[in-house]
Amino acid sequence: MTTARLGLDTYSLRSQNWTAFQQLDFCASHGVRVAHFSEPRLIGSLERRHLEAVRAYADARGVALEIGMLSFCPSSGIFDPSQGTAEEQLARVIDAAVIVGSPLVRCVVGNAFDRRTAGGIAAHIDTALAVLRRVRSRATDAGIKIAVENHSGDMQARELKMLVETAGTDYVGVCIDSGNASWAIEDPHLTLETLAPYVLTSHMRDSAVWNSAEGAVAQWTRMGEGNVDIARYIKTYVEKCPGRAVSLELIMHRQRVFDYRDPEFWTAYRDTPAWEFSRFLARADRGEPRPPVDPNCSENVEDVALSLQRVAAML
Repeated sequence: MTTARLGLDTYSLRSQNWTAFQQLDFCASHGVRVAHFSEPRLIGSLERRHLEAVRAYADARGVALEIGMLSFCPSSGIFDPSQGTAEEQLARVIDAAVIVGSPLVRCVVGNAFDRRTAGGIAAHIDTALAVLRRVRSRATDAGIKIAVENHSGDMQARELKMLVETAGTDYVGVCIDSGNASWAIEDPHLTLETLAPYVLTSHMRDSAVWNSAEGAVAQWTRMGEGNVDIARYIKTYVEKCPGRAVSLELIMHRQRVFDYRDPEFWTAYRDTPAWEFSRFLARADRGEPRPPVDPNCSENVEDVALSLQRVAAML
């Protein structure tokens, strides 16, 4: 396989309560070449002096930096207005990206619950597009691209593609999350096929999908322990998204049930084509049920190190 840069979303280390410097030490010691601080809290502060110190520390260890934030969509249930307007929050992180040398700002619209609000996900996409238009000059003047993630089941691939193309690919692209594809009742390979031309960075996470009495269940797993053929996904990603980081985001204690046999379920997915959903079902048909997991458990460094080792062997 073509050599690619191994990365890590430091959200994977959140339970350790480490400083940015400790996270960078972990990354450097495990062959990670891109440290992806997906939220400001992970890097510790957006104050210039701190960011300059983090960049110098990363540079000395041969680790490149990427930076991000959570929701920039004011209508989403996960948007945090206490941090200022969406435009103010994006502007702060754009400025921080310049300081640390990140070529992008990762951000999200919302999550699966936004699909069930008035107007569905389309209304939130419209709100997000309005924000993106208002920060366009700020991003382009800074030379920073905005990487919007398919996050926690908020947008399916064709919807995120539409958002990016409508906003403009000159300054908006995708942070593609393989695990969140399953949360959007999509085959991750379909998600990659659709979004590959727009990818700026990634969150890599394996998934197991299986049938249940209610419909289907998806669980995130250690890399190599799911049933979505993550090795082929990574191989395709490296081929179709050359130069983009293969950044792991490890979350291993989450199961979600999709009760698609209930007609009410489809109120949030009226526009999902049957041929797309059938690819998700094909994954579930090949899966075996797994025992329940404790959602309060956190990933430990051994889990993260093992997954990094497995993916490094694939690159």
